[in-house]
Amino acid sequence: MKPGLAQINTTVGDFAGNTDKILRAYRELVKKGADFVITPELAVCGYPPMDLVFHSGFIAAAERHVSALAADTGSVPLIVGTVEPSTSPHGRPCHNSAVVLQNGRRVAVAHKSLLPTYDVFDEGRYFAPAEQLTVLEINGRRTAITICEDLWTPEYLPRDYYGQSPVRQLERAGIELLLNLSASPFEAGKPAKRRAMLSGIARRLQVPLVYTNLVGGNDQLVFDGHSLVFDRDGTIAAQLAGFREETALVTLPAAIPFPPAERSDIADVHDALVLGLHDYLAKCGFKQVVIGLSGGIDSAVTAALAVAALGKENVLGVTMPGPFSSPGSVDDSVALAGNLGIACHKISIGESFAAMNGQLREVFTGQQPDLTEENLQARLRGMTLMALSNKFNRMVISTGNKSELAVGYCTIYGDMAGGMALISDVPKTMVYQLAGYINRHNEIIPRNTIEKPPSAELRADQKDQDTLPPYDVLDEILRLYVEEQRTTGEITAQGFDPETVRWVATKVDTNEYKRQQAAPGIKVTSKAFGIGRRVPIAQKFRA
Repeated sequence: MKPGLAQINTTVGDFAGNTDKILRAYRELVKKGADFVITPELAVCGYPPMDLVFHSGFIAAAERHVSALAADTGSVPLIVGTVEPSTSPHGRPCHNSAVVLQNGRRVAVAHKSLLPTYDVFDEGRYFAPAEQLTVLEINGRRTAITICEDLWTPEYLPRDYYGQSPVRQLERAGIELLLNLSASPFEAGKPAKRRAMLSGIARRLQVPLVYTNLVGGNDQLVFDGHSLVFDRDGTIAAQLAGFREETALVTLPAAIPFPPAERSDIADVHDALVLGLHDYLAKCGFKQVVIGLSGGIDSAVTAALAVAALGKENVLGVTMPGPFSSPGSVDDSVALAGNLGIACHKISIGESFAAMNGQLREVFTGQQPDLTEENLQARLRGMTLMALSNKFNRMVISTGNKSELAVGYCTIYGDMAGGMALISDVPKTMVYQLAGYINRHNEIIPRNTIEKPPSAELRADQKDQDTLPPYDVLDEILRLYVEEQRTTGEITAQGFDPETVRWVATKVDTNEYKRQQAAPGIKVTSKAFGIGRRVPIAQKFRA
């Protein structure tokens, strides 16, 4: 048996572009001798389509393009992900489906059974579930067609959400082949977890398993590819690349088991951020970015990621010294720009800050300088970057990390300004790991940037740790409170200082208003602010 896998990068709503990619992959794999070709989940319309499925023309457009694909198929089946209208007068308007196309027509359709409504998923809002699993004959083999979540068994989920398992049902179905069309978003550690789960399913059912995953960035989500084929004993017959498009023809049973490439989580996070930024700009019609360079590690890592994603000619750095900026910050910014090969402007905010202080002097009479003046500097820098964005059609990439965003150590309309908050789901300790990975071959991020104490430099001799707990402590408390959703009591019981835990939790709870006005970021942890976490701003609950 020779399955053909089309691991493609789709764009939501780009029916013509998506079907063109599908057709090119189909023709290529058929020419190589594929017995059938399988695409990722919702490949025709892109994933996730969200409320677009409620638009009167969206489902109709998907149907037209599936029919056009069918017309171009021959004797080799094409199993393609799409939305299909529901025939029921009640419930959701459509199904998340896989359609089998062969000899110019639709020969079968399978609908997704399990519709996730946790974390970043909200499929119960859009799709009607399948009434039963689909088992049909493909090339003489009794084949089950499943879609993404259908294969996520309860032990690999945060909890048993469904009270049923299609995998358990398939144990009694007498199948000879298992197919899965998937759009599984990336988070650190997930590729290995996914591989272990799928291997166990193939071994449990004693059937070959073909799994095709989506690749590419769509808004805040990145899909990492890593499509897989397993022999009936659970050994890997093939694994496709991560974070890039690829087609593959696989022979089963495999003559030699495929050794999965061992990669570190930080390497995957790096590639996810690069792909996410590249696709966000490309799919939104932007080509160039502008980044404020502070001389600190966050802006340095962000700039390096941007160069990897877009090329040095499309990244502009700006260093904006103010009254409390150290000479080293400017020097480190210039050194970074030189190492990256990007242009860098120096635009002082000194005069504009003095002008604003003069403008406010009368109304501020009798008031001492405080956070107001600190935020004013950040907002003048944000305004400067937005002016460059407007004038030169460059998207501003903000540079705040997850640790700062979590506790509100950031200025709304200031350093939060931008069209993409690239590292907003990257904790500070992980930012340092990324810096090390970026410098793995040679020094790109200046050593001084990595080693000096972090500082916003908005007042004399300011250091982050004057306000925040040590970042290793802060990040672990945040992981427990935000990602694992533990109570302050449970976190304190793990040995953390009670006062520190309460301070962190209070800051997280009271700064939701900032995060809901932040630019979108790229999800790389198990629980990101934004699409994966929905918390009211006006609320009094304290865990």
